[in-house]
Amino acid sequence: MINQKFINFILLVGSFLFALALVEVGLRIAGFSFELFYTTDPIAGFSHPPNVEAWQRREGNAYIKINSQGLRDREHSKIKHENVRRIAILGDSYAQALQVPLEKTFWHELEKQLNICKPFGTQEIEVINFGVSSYGTAQELLTLRHKVWDYNPDIILLALTTGNDIRNNSKYLESKENVKVASSMPFFYYNEENELVLDNSFTQNPLWQRKNGFIWKSFETLHHYLRILQLLRKVKNDLAHRQMARHNDSAPSQEIGLNDQIYLPPVDIHWENAWRVTEGLLLKMRDEIQNKNAKFLVVTLSSSIQVHPKRAVREQFMQRLKINSLFYPDNRIKALGKRENLDVLNLAPVFQQYAEKKQIFLHGFENTQLGKGHWNEKGHQLAGELIAETLCANPKL
Repeated sequence: MINQKFINFILLVGSFLFALALVEVGLRIAGFSFELFYTTDPIAGFSHPPNVEAWQRREGNAYIKINSQGLRDREHSKIKHENVRRIAILGDSYAQALQVPLEKTFWHELEKQLNICKPFGTQEIEVINFGVSSYGTAQELLTLRHKVWDYNPDIILLALTTGNDIRNNSKYLESKENVKVASSMPFFYYNEENELVLDNSFTQNPLWQRKNGFIWKSFETLHHYLRILQLLRKVKNDLAHRQMARHNDSAPSQEIGLNDQIYLPPVDIHWENAWRVTEGLLLKMRDEIQNKNAKFLVVTLSSSIQVHPKRAVREQFMQRLKINSLFYPDNRIKALGKRENLDVLNLAPVFQQYAEKKQIFLHGFENTQLGKGHWNEKGHQLAGELIAETLCANPKL
């Protein structure tokens, strides 16, 4: 005779599973998704998993598709067709651009504009995006070596986010910002012989190894299919995000992931080292690109405070930091370019003039906050147009 307690247990489990099934169906009908757009990577620490797609509504609103090669882009053949000039985009979250639809990204606009002005004669322009959120110059260099060259590009465009890329290149500074992220990424450092050396010790980190193990990979697989898991992860992420926001300063530029110190000359030895490594990586990237007979263009992007449309807001922020310009990082990289034969385009000064003249926000979204965060569609469009103008006017860089 079947034990009544066992029957009750089976009924309880069945009821629980039925309830979960109803919630899962409800989430799907409601169109809810909160995908995991990242997975472990033995070279760059993390990258996009292939063939993942979902809505992204946390900042902006866009349906995101990661292609079969793990790129936030449409499908691209590794074989370059005749009469095609390829441009590869390296960058972080601004290039990844999860906040806007693909057709509204700066690199899509760039491709469209270049195919109109035709700076390379009859050659068709194909732009391929390799951007991944939170990447620093070290990861972008490694991506160039291990992924980009497979597509045989003619031009490498590095979208450099001055607000955090320099910090990203310092293991010390990045660890202070987010030790979990820092423990899962490679860095470069100068050894005693004054050589840039790769530090990929993250592969030995227990946290990274757990995420690269069977249990976590199984969770990732389930996460792609179960909206309930996505909902639980969203709740956890939202709580963490709010906790970080509470520690944030109320100043206009102060955003999660950005550093006010970037608008100043190096404030200590750690920032000096971060700048030294960043500049060394840019030159190493330049040399490797030249050795492949390709062209290299560094494009410095903008932070929200740099291009805030209200001058009084910018001036208040500058007074707090006791500075007379918001373009220290942009000017420093431009000066490096002049010294070292490196083509550099600074977008922020032009963005500032445009935003002030039009009195519009180029950063931020209605569902977050206008004037803070990533580029919105207007920011992406302007960036694509400005980069295209540069290449149309100077096809030989």
